[in-house]
Amino acid sequence: MSEIKLYAMTCGWLLAPYGLFQRGQTGELAVPIPSYLIDHPKGLVIFDTGLEQQLQYADTPEKLEAALGGFAEDVSVRFLPGENVAERLAAYGFESNKISFLVNSHLHYDHCGGNALIPNARHVLQRREWQAANNPEQIERNGYFSRHYDLGHDRLLVDGDYDLFGDGSVLLLATYGHTPGHQSLQVNVDGHSVVITSDACYLKSTLEKLILPDPKVVNDQAAMLRNYTLFNHLKGKGAIVLYGHDPEQFKLLTEGALRRVTTDNLKAAQGAGL
Repeated sequence: MSEIKLYAMTCGWLLAPYGLFQRGQTGELAVPIPSYLIDHPKGLVIFDTGLEQQLQYADTPEKLEAALGGFAEDVSVRFLPGENVAERLAAYGFESNKISFLVNSHLHYDHCGGNALIPNARHVLQRREWQAANNPEQIERNGYFSRHYDLGHDRLLVDGDYDLFGDGSVLLLATYGHTPGHQSLQVNVDGHSVVITSDACYLKSTLEKLILPDPKVVNDQAAMLRNYTLFNHLKGKGAIVLYGHDPEQFKLLTEGALRRVTTDNLKAAQGAGL
């Protein structure tokens, strides 16, 4: 098989109460909004797309509330021109209209806000997530905005773990709990198994101490704890775990711009994080 390349970038930053990410914490925490590009011989894959473009101009509380509704009560956003997913890709020489697969971990605003900028990709997500995001009760409970994801993409809905290319190199892992149909991603890079948790596990200490986030951002607590068991099992088998919003770990991959993730990056990130 030809070489598989993994790239990391930020598509904005959030400032939110630390306790939102981990119960019992005080103060605020600035966290990256990651997006990943996988260059596979059979096509380019984007895993999560960050914030929507209009948030680059949400420079007042009123504009932020208009864009995020109730989420604006808990967070502030730093999202500058040049930082949306298409701009990040273009700065490195990739064209957003040539992405083959758009994979969302889930359909929250900071993970699928840039979907409109990836117009020609096949949208791949868990069937449970799509059903929840089209159920009025679940929309309110989980904070979905249909303008981020109901965009007319060709769509592949999967049920549980899924081998994206059929060769074992890019696996979608069903990690329900944060939302009804959350999924993580496992990719083989330079001989390393890399697990990108997304919001199934926010921080390094989340996994080490098995501490759940604030209940307001957890759909199913028991399922979240099962995810921690899964990630620890994969770590025990040698996988390198990249956490969903860990600023200390993510800065070892990139300070923001699209950067290729190397073996050296992965080794440094393996033991890093909050």
